[in-house]
Amino acid sequence: MTDASPARLTVRRAVPQAGAMLSPRPEPLIDSSPMERAFAEAASAAARGEVPVGAVIVDPATGAILAAASNRTEELADPTAHAEVLAIRAACATVGQPRLPGLDLYVTLEPCALCAAAISFARLRRVYFGAYDPKGGAVEHGPRFFSQPTCHHAPETYGGLQERRAGALLRDFFKERR
Repeated sequence: MTDASPARLTVRRAVPQAGAMLSPRPEPLIDSSPMERAFAEAASAAARGEVPVGAVIVDPATGAILAAASNRTEELADPTAHAEVLAIRAACATVGQPRLPGLDLYVTLEPCALCAAAISFARLRRVYFGAYDPKGGAVEHGPRFFSQPTCHHAPETYGGLQERRAGALLRDFFKERR
């Protein structure tokens, strides 16, 4: 399911209090189809000349995909049109609520600070991500948004899912543009 080495796979549990340390736990058994859909969304972004990031929001109780999106910052001339934000907006519209408790997000890249804030405000249950982003990520890197005392809701996070594949998609995209 994941091609990351066990030492690199990061699994974090939601914290009971904002600011508390995250504790590791075993990787759950998860269906790969939401992540496959996220990769398909990322590929469509790359085909449009957008940074290849795809996101999918799933109801884990039914396995239903409620929303899927890819980056559209260039197309929409909107710096907030990240895959995660667009998927959250679409899922909220689908359920008719401003929050998404009990739902899971699958994304091909570690969320940035903007997306981490949106994830927190949406009250998503879990976040599964592919490639780590040491430069722009905000979950395991940079501000470590969900570990901050000012974070009102910290979802469980699972990083490194199909990390090599996600990283290769991004590297190939940027290699073609250099």
